[in-house]
Amino acid sequence: MVLNYIWIAFFLIAFVFGVIQLCMGDATIFQKIVDSTFDTSKTAFETSLGLTGVLALWLGIMKIGEKAGVVNVLARILSPVFTKLFPDIPKNHPAMGSIFMNIASNMLGLDNAATPTGLKAMAQMQELNPRKDTATNPMIMFLVLNTSGLTIIPTTILAFRASYGAATPTDVFIPILLATTVATLAGIIITALWQRINLLQPALLTMMFGLVVFVGVVIWGFGQMDKDTMATVTSLAGNLILLSIIVLFILAGFIRKINVYDAFIEGAKEGFTTAVRIIPYLVAILVAVGVFRASGAMDMLVDGIAWCVKQCGLNTDFVGALPTAFMKPLSGSGARGLMLEAMTNYGPDSFVGRLSCIFQGSTDTTFYILAVYFGSVSVKYTRHAVACGLLADLVGVVAAVGIAYIFF
Repeated sequence: MVLNYIWIAFFLIAFVFGVIQLCMGDATIFQKIVDSTFDTSKTAFETSLGLTGVLALWLGIMKIGEKAGVVNVLARILSPVFTKLFPDIPKNHPAMGSIFMNIASNMLGLDNAATPTGLKAMAQMQELNPRKDTATNPMIMFLVLNTSGLTIIPTTILAFRASYGAATPTDVFIPILLATTVATLAGIIITALWQRINLLQPALLTMMFGLVVFVGVVIWGFGQMDKDTMATVTSLAGNLILLSIIVLFILAGFIRKINVYDAFIEGAKEGFTTAVRIIPYLVAILVAVGVFRASGAMDMLVDGIAWCVKQCGLNTDFVGALPTAFMKPLSGSGARGLMLEAMTNYGPDSFVGRLSCIFQGSTDTTFYILAVYFGSVSVKYTRHAVACGLLADLVGVVAAVGIAYIFF
């Protein structure tokens, strides 16, 4: 229901701002808005098409791991913590293993593995859902963990900074890590309070403390490396982990004497049907975002914030990076484009250029994730998922601004 109102609002706001732009003398504004609907609908289809192969591959691998018992082993290991964070999922349920695989993939920046394992987790949670059109508490907690976007190794952002000539491409690594950790912890706390989950349980306190310690160790470890070593280590680690997962699952299936090939084909078929199923949801959200941006509403919003901040006598240096922050919950590719635009216009080593990179890495694409994940299981009523996801994003944005001022 919330997505319904937001979707309508995007089009109404775009129309109103289009009229304003027309009155100001821009006779081509409605042509731009209409063109954006065609461009973004094409992008949505191409995105889904691009996901088809990846989904088929990883859901095939996950099916092997499921039949070989590897996913169940992961579920049993994580049961003490995840049963507290996801109390409505039965102990040792396979969904626990899929949730872990997704979260681990996101933390390591393994996007190719994160989406398929996330969709698998949603499908398994949907099996436990008594009301198939309504999001359950575990689904919402899982999606908020995804939208808060905890990423330990922001490989893509560092690569873009290097390509744009940054003196030290890795100088945003620690700020991104701090901001995304704050956003993730905020997402857990906000959703847990909404769902009345007791955060003072020893298992949950240990998990959150362990997360902070782990991030601290990673910060310290990468702080000892130069930029070339860091790039080599992140690339090697990501590729090695992906290949190790594939080999481990296949070997486990061979040892358990299952037909590995047939299991893979069975899972790959699920990947193809899932990719087709999410096309309408992707078209809906990306077209709405496209017309909102093409109407000039985003630019006017940023200008308005800059004026308000200036009237309050506050520093306005961060305002130039806000378009990236506003776009990130709506579109990952759109936010990436605005990040690159900021580095081009202000310079990769400018405050705005660096802050745009921190914004890009501190949260994830909330509405895209909601559309794809809920769309894959035909959930229409998202309950408090949007509110919790956007609040976590807001905390991440505020943290990113504060951290940027501290570091740069």
